[in-house]
Amino acid sequence: MKAIGVPGLHFHDLRHTGNMIAADSGAGLKHLMARMGHDNVRAAMIYQHAVRGADKLITEAIDKHLIGRERARDKNDDDPPGLLVPAG
Repeated sequence: MKAIGVPGLHFHDLRHTGNMIAADSGAGLKHLMARMGHDNVRAAMIYQHAVRGADKLITEAIDKHLIGRERARDKNDDDPPGLLVPAG
């Protein structure tokens, strides 16, 4: 590591970075576990929790959906965009 100019870097840091990128890509628990060589869900969940940015994206999408409905309601639109329909 000294030869490439990063004396504080450990080999495990590279593995950790790769697992973070894999989790950030949206990989599921099974895929993360296989990639990491673990048969325990706990280790894979650590990486998934670390990249909870997906929660923010989901929340923003929900907000955008609801704001669109509010705007349509304000305009007295009978068919607001993104209207939810019960399934089943």
